[in-house]
Amino acid sequence: MTSKEPSTSAPDIDILPSNLQIHPPLVPEQQLPDPNSSEESRNLITANFTHFRDDPFSFLREISLHYSGTGWRAYDEPIGQKIFYKGFSDEMKTRVLDSGMLKAKLQELAGRRVVVEDGMGLFNEEKGQRKRLQEVEKQLNEVAEEIVEGMICKFESKRFIRGAYFVCVQLLARTYHRGIHVSTLEIQNLRETAKLAAARKQSLIFLPCHRSHIDYVSLQVICYRLGLTLPVVVAGDNLNFPLVGPFLQHAGAMFIRRSFSGDEVYTATVQAYVDALLSGGYNFECFIEGGRSRTGKLLTPKFGILSFILDSILSGRVQDAWIIPVSTQYDKVLETEAYVSELLGIPKVKENLWDFLSSSKFLNLNMGRVDVRFHEPWSLRTFVEAQIDKVRIEGTIGVSPPLINPGGAGVGQKTVDRAAPEVRLRVLRSLGYKVLGDINRVSVVMPTSLIGTILLTLRGRGVGKSELVRRIEWLRTRIRAKGGRVAHFGGAGTETVVERGLEVLGELVGRVDGLAEETFFAVDRFQLSFYRNMVIHLFISETIVAAAMYTRIKQGGGPANQRVEYQTLLDQVSFLSQLFRGEFVFPTDGLITNLGKTLAGLAADNVITVTNDPSGTIAYVELSDAERKCGRENFDFYCFLIWPFIEGSWLAGVAIMGLIPPKGMEEVWVDLREAQDMAQLMGKTLYHQGDISYFEAVNKETLKNAFQRFQEEGIITIRKSKSGRTPPLMRVSPDWIANGRLWEFVEKIAISRREGKNRRDNESVSFRVLKLAEKCGRELFERGGVRDGVEGVEGGAGVEELEIEVSKPRRRGGRSGSRGAKL
Repeated sequence: MTSKEPSTSAPDIDILPSNLQIHPPLVPEQQLPDPNSSEESRNLITANFTHFRDDPFSFLREISLHYSGTGWRAYDEPIGQKIFYKGFSDEMKTRVLDSGMLKAKLQELAGRRVVVEDGMGLFNEEKGQRKRLQEVEKQLNEVAEEIVEGMICKFESKRFIRGAYFVCVQLLARTYHRGIHVSTLEIQNLRETAKLAAARKQSLIFLPCHRSHIDYVSLQVICYRLGLTLPVVVAGDNLNFPLVGPFLQHAGAMFIRRSFSGDEVYTATVQAYVDALLSGGYNFECFIEGGRSRTGKLLTPKFGILSFILDSILSGRVQDAWIIPVSTQYDKVLETEAYVSELLGIPKVKENLWDFLSSSKFLNLNMGRVDVRFHEPWSLRTFVEAQIDKVRIEGTIGVSPPLINPGGAGVGQKTVDRAAPEVRLRVLRSLGYKVLGDINRVSVVMPTSLIGTILLTLRGRGVGKSELVRRIEWLRTRIRAKGGRVAHFGGAGTETVVERGLEVLGELVGRVDGLAEETFFAVDRFQLSFYRNMVIHLFISETIVAAAMYTRIKQGGGPANQRVEYQTLLDQVSFLSQLFRGEFVFPTDGLITNLGKTLAGLAADNVITVTNDPSGTIAYVELSDAERKCGRENFDFYCFLIWPFIEGSWLAGVAIMGLIPPKGMEEVWVDLREAQDMAQLMGKTLYHQGDISYFEAVNKETLKNAFQRFQEEGIITIRKSKSGRTPPLMRVSPDWIANGRLWEFVEKIAISRREGKNRRDNESVSFRVLKLAEKCGRELFERGGVRDGVEGVEGGAGVEELEIEVSKPRRRGGRSGSRGAKL
């Protein structure tokens, strides 16, 4: 962020309203390629964009150039497969409906239907059965054709995409006034990979994180400007509303349902479309997290579309494709205000045209900039083969080779070796979490995230301007030391960048004037937590260790009283790592290795002191003298990052304790969503009563993740309706009620909680809190309790319609599964 400090990051190219330009690099020029020496850099220079009010003639001239397709605007020879021509949609539709896999599935479904009807005695002769089979096949083909028509993108008009590009850039430039930034070296690498993929007729599969609707707009704009074939973008059909839906579909949107609900025709049709795109070498884009993150941090991967992509490779219908993880970061996200409403339990409003048009209020808001970063592309087939080989070498799961079919799947041919479904699942999960890790590695931290993080990790009410700048410089240094990236602004100094960030954050940060020094404070902590959460992944190991050490440090006394024995530390670190394996992506080297690295790093930073016994084994860990002298500011920083999540899990645990049935009720089920709503209501109450320190702890996503974690542990059992007509039900598992196991589990969370200013938790779950939980639970039982899984179920669903979904408890010292190793 200052020109004095060297950096290994590449210079940026700004997609700005005025022009595209190369930023001065922050490293000596001899270490970087000459930005004007490559064809790619030269082709990124464009004419000025102007506002109509400022220069109407230049503005109208620019529109004319776009409409006529002058120069790069023509988009005549993009790198990749040919798109935007009359008849493209019909050709793609034909390819999908002619899929051998789809035809085989429709024939199978028709045959199954006829067998059922035959069993009902509806056919008197074989001729009638054959005729009925043809009728059902025709009906299913018509259904598939209708699905395809509503699903596929329609790259038909080059004039349309030229105009769409111009409109989108104008809107983006007015909203994000500092432009869209990309790394020069990354886009050079991307273009070279695109050329290679195009020559081999292979697809680029963009897998971005998802925080805003701007994500897919910005990536389409970048691909257009760089001369790459636009990707087909997977989008939820909730965006397919009048006017907007057709616009998006002609710009590259592929609309799919949020849930397929066992619809085999729909599932097979989606698979056939994915096959058609990837086998034809068309670029593809889907969001690894599924929906938008409402909390700011990466969500767990969704495996729906990834599963289709993997099956295309495993079946041999697609030989290979290139995976490109993409990180999109914002100074300010348009939707954060709406996200807060959702997280606080206010029902989400369905997208519609009026809301879309009314969003024009965001234009000209000067919301800063967007930074898009591309991880180095890698071969999907190479990754899959390496994962399968790894399983074979480990010998943990039997594999019947070949798992990958090299010759392509014919009619009725299995797409995956069914003898090894565990291998397929393992490859799929590894793929999802590798992409998440790659996104984290290339993400840049924006100035607004730095400001939000500092403001939410201070003990005082506010912070002076000079101290804010100092702490931001400290945080920037720590991020870079951890291998992270911080967005730079040419030669602008830290103070200037902070001022810009405060301007973008606007009313989220308060300013107190008339004091000896300009002082800032967090006004809307809930919204600011969105930007803080964009940083936490870099320090997750340190936060877990700090929270584990806090169990002793909060007891006070002299340094000897605050020492933490290694085994005690290891136990709590293991527990917290397991607790948050659904929240964060942890390093994959194993608990002991990761803990050792983290302790060594904290000791090198002079935050802690590690003392070994005579055998060289770690005996205990304690705060360093230097850390005590500086008021524990580094240690507290790590604690402040994780405390809201610890408090959210504690809140969920206390709420579940309130759902222990009263004496005389042996088995009581409650609506799962109502139980989560009850936990949120309890949290709001406890926050205002002073028993919870962080209002962010009551957010819907954190509570939902905690309930999921408790289900995996076996603390709660969840029943789901097979038909989907009734809501999921839950109950507290009897084994956890007996002998105080649930109490002990909640206590284990509580000992790492932050003690309040006016609260000292002699007993982590006080009598008052338990009484509130009991009261809320009793009201829930009375309102909608279900005994034996029957009473209170809407529609009178019986037990036979419900299935129990229970995850096996995991051992504390074992592998943490899909989220990587603990800590």
